[in-house]
Amino acid sequence: MYKDIKYFGIDISKSVFDVTDSDGNYYQFKNSFSGFNKFVKLLTITSHCVMEATGYYHYKLAYYLVENGIKVSVENPLSVKRFIQMKLSKIKTDKSDSKLICEYGKQVDLKLWYGHSKEQQECLQITRLLSVYTKQSTMLKNKLHGEEVLGIPSNSVLRSIVRSLKHLKKEIKVLEEKLLILLKKEHQDLLTRLETIPGIGKKTAIMLVVLTDGFERFTSGSELCSYSGLTPIIRQSGSSVKGRARISKIGNVKLRNLLFMCSFNACKYNKSCRELYQRIVAKGKSKKLALIAVCNKLLKQAFAIAKSGLIYDETYRSTLIKN
Repeated sequence: MYKDIKYFGIDISKSVFDVTDSDGNYYQFKNSFSGFNKFVKLLTITSHCVMEATGYYHYKLAYYLVENGIKVSVENPLSVKRFIQMKLSKIKTDKSDSKLICEYGKQVDLKLWYGHSKEQQECLQITRLLSVYTKQSTMLKNKLHGEEVLGIPSNSVLRSIVRSLKHLKKEIKVLEEKLLILLKKEHQDLLTRLETIPGIGKKTAIMLVVLTDGFERFTSGSELCSYSGLTPIIRQSGSSVKGRARISKIGNVKLRNLLFMCSFNACKYNKSCRELYQRIVAKGKSKKLALIAVCNKLLKQAFAIAKSGLIYDETYRSTLIKN
């Protein structure tokens, strides 16, 4: 805690956000621009606002504060939850949460939150919608198959499903083209280089750039692996507790799932990943564990390619890829 900084703990819900400052003052504002304007009047250049990443409700306020030159930290909800549990608080209200978030801000080393550029925000929104449309398309295809195997399928139902599938296919194509145009403005070279990695195709390269913000927010491959939730958690204590090591899964689920799907092709066509997979399996380890190791390898290769400016070369041994 810095003595010259005044902390504001913020608990946000859909309609309102509750605020408690480091002096113990409590306020409540509407979660709208009118409420944001009233809140900003309380702030100065020494103010530091702390909030949880609560779904999507925190975004508007966080961006509004950053645009107005206010320091903002958006913290992992699990970290805040553990802090609140440590306090053994018996009261659970929005007011008490804002107070404890303020206490949390005063006691931990906060990282400033800067948000994304407008282009990056649009890319992320397109990616989320594409994910929804893809799931809907799969559901409709399964439904179409189910209806077709019936003894007497309804033609009206079949035609309706086919029309819906055509519409979804059209929307997916439009969104994918828009996403590619946005990315090519700043990341054309990066996309091309990522595609040189065996096991990473065009769509995977696009998703990697979107989900990592062009790899700009990371300083090492290990940090990126941690962000994706692929780093191991080891549980050992004394002689009685020897838990099996598992991946943390505390990270970006989409990125982790994307890499896991790519790991199968990487085991076939990526020499380094194939050798790693075979080496782990030969030691008697599970195939799933070997695939997770391949995910890490792929991600570190992508990071090395992004930071070095080089294309993939399986004969080239760089410390960037090993880190």
